[in-house]
Amino acid sequence: MSVPPPLAGIIAYPVTPFSPDTGGLDLDALRRLTTDLVDAGSHAVAPLGSTGESAYLTDAEWEAVCATTVETVAGRVPTLVGVSHWSTETTVRRARTAARYGASAIMVLAQTYWKLTPDELRHHFTTVAAATDLPVMLYNNPGTSGVDLSPEAIVSLAGKIPNLTMVKESSGQVARFREILDRSEGALSVYNGSNPVALDAFRSGAVGWCTAAPCLVPSRCLDLYEAFRVGDAPPADELLAELLPLLKFIVGHGLPRAVKAGLDLQGRPAGPPRPPLLPLPAGDREELRAMLDALGA
Repeated sequence: MSVPPPLAGIIAYPVTPFSPDTGGLDLDALRRLTTDLVDAGSHAVAPLGSTGESAYLTDAEWEAVCATTVETVAGRVPTLVGVSHWSTETTVRRARTAARYGASAIMVLAQTYWKLTPDELRHHFTTVAAATDLPVMLYNNPGTSGVDLSPEAIVSLAGKIPNLTMVKESSGQVARFREILDRSEGALSVYNGSNPVALDAFRSGAVGWCTAAPCLVPSRCLDLYEAFRVGDAPPADELLAELLPLLKFIVGHGLPRAVKAGLDLQGRPAGPPRPPLLPLPAGDREELRAMLDALGA
């Protein structure tokens, strides 16, 4: 039976700003960026994903970013907080912290070093989901996590976890959106995390687009979603065609590097990425400048 999705539309992923002088968190810049995303019309804000360099944050930094983002959003739109960590214990702690600060939902990726068995994956997701009453978004991103959960495995997990109601699918395989919907009989809401297939994903049943692109071109992303929503197929296709070079660029060059370079080009600095990531090279930066200029951004 179909249920209303906890989130829908453009779900914006902010970078985590760092001071170029100290390398520490720049929470003032995070507040400005978060405010920009909400004011631009994003339907939700999702800190502490891979775009937010969560893997490179200390526990104290992670909590500060969580608290600052949720407090800045102040309930104007939902907040989806990424709580993933290598260990189940830390993921549980982050889930409870997100709930304490007032997050609307949490996102969980199976980050692995050792390849996890099906029983280990089930135990991890079940334990994290049970730590709070918040809706849970399972994040499947085989390109970064090394784990590829099939639609069958995802629906099986959701059948055992009542608050696992959302799936962010980032494999780029568009057919999976419809398969998850069909296998779950509409009980799961699906979200696209692969920028280049944004429109195909919506047309295949995705209710949301999880993307860092609104950091740089929020109106373009929102216009694309609105064109799809009202059924304007040719304008939606044209909008995606205009956006595709930028979408492919920021993914191909690494979201923290590319988005932070773009913000700097727009006069909205968020500092450098944190090592081992390095800033976007000068030649790539100029290519990005040309793309942003072409989009009027």
